Amino acid sequence: MLTADQKRYEWALVALMFCVWGTLFLDRMSLLYLAPYIAPDLHLSNQDIGVLAAVISVTWAISSAIFGMVSDKVGRRKVLIPMIFIFSAMSCLSGLAQNFHQLLLTRAIMGIAEGPCWSVLSVIVVRSSSAATRDRNTSIVVSAAALAGLALAPVLTTQVAAHYGWRIAFCIAGVPGFVLGFIAWAFVKEPPAVVEGDVPDEDIHSGNLLDVLRNRNVLLCCLASTGMITWLMLQNAFAPLYITQVMGKPGTEEGFLLGAAGLGSFCIVALVPALLRRFSRRGTLGLFGALSFFLPVALLTPALYNMPWLLAAILFLTQGGQPITSLAVVLIPSSSVPPRLAGTAVGLCNMVGEIFGSTLSPIVAGALIPKFGLAFPLQMGAVAILLVVVAAIFIREKKTVSVGQTVTA
Repeated sequence: MLTADQKRYEWALVALMFCVWGTLFLDRMSLLYLAPYIAPDLHLSNQDIGVLAAVISVTWAISSAIFGMVSDKVGRRKVLIPMIFIFSAMSCLSGLAQNFHQLLLTRAIMGIAEGPCWSVLSVIVVRSSSAATRDRNTSIVVSAAALAGLALAPVLTTQVAAHYGWRIAFCIAGVPGFVLGFIAWAFVKEPPAVVEGDVPDEDIHSGNLLDVLRNRNVLLCCLASTGMITWLMLQNAFAPLYITQVMGKPGTEEGFLLGAAGLGSFCIVALVPALLRRFSRRGTLGLFGALSFFLPVALLTPALYNMPWLLAAILFLTQGGQPITSLAVVLIPSSSVPPRLAGTAVGLCNMVGEIFGSTLSPIVAGALIPKFGLAFPLQMGAVAILLVVVAAIFIREKKTVSVGQTVTA
């Protein structure tokens, strides 16, 4: 039973990590929304913009796995807090770039800093929450990406850029991170070594990366992460082009439809605790994977564009990306290994998903558009999200130990 002070700390930690994750994702996505302002100023081609977006995914993926393992060894605070300041500084320095190569360097370093923040803050939330609130708290924090990155970021960055320029927009996006970094330094505690629900430590012998790679659930979560991120990235990258160029809809309608999907991804998190109580983690993961299949299907249905409010409602109800992320990238892998390997497991799932989903899938889809048309990326995303369903079928419910049991370190 948690004391009143512990409950207050838990809620304050969730609120702080929500803001950190939201600010981080706003900084990451800001480049995409500011590209129309940056490109003419720095004389960037479409290929240059693609490289700038891809470099964050690559460095994010690698650093997430590496520093996830480092945090397992040296502690979570020692990794998280410096990285918050670094990614915030890189956002501000992006606004000072005078050419493509300077901007590429700042975005690459930003990816290096942001990857560990994601894996480490996820573990901190999981291990600082009670067993009854762990799933709910993780889902709340993960939902910040939808609210800040998909809803707030395009409005904030473009409005600032239109009135004051893209350089100021980058700086404004980075400033909150410095404030949050100081709050995290003063407030966040190192999470406890043993919590209720831990996997018995004897399940893994030497405690290294190879042991994590042998874990059935972690490998299946890597598969689910790849499917979900592929689905998400192809949707974000190519749905605007499909709606405007193939279906012939104005940009305002495209923004309305995709904004509805982004808002739905945030709101649908409220259903997660009730679904987890009824269906368990693997059942809930499979349910959201199946539900999300219908989002690209709806976008590919021409008749629905004659009823934009109905299409928006369908997109709102079928954007299950945030619940899938909380389950497949954080909760299931971190609880399937001993606590000293939680950061490694989360970082590995994130790395695999980023490499295949964020980096390779848009390249492959883009290369095949001339042959198959703009519908192909959405069709590819529909197939990819079914990997989440496949993974959920084969995930095994874990063994757990209570806090009172002895866990071998």
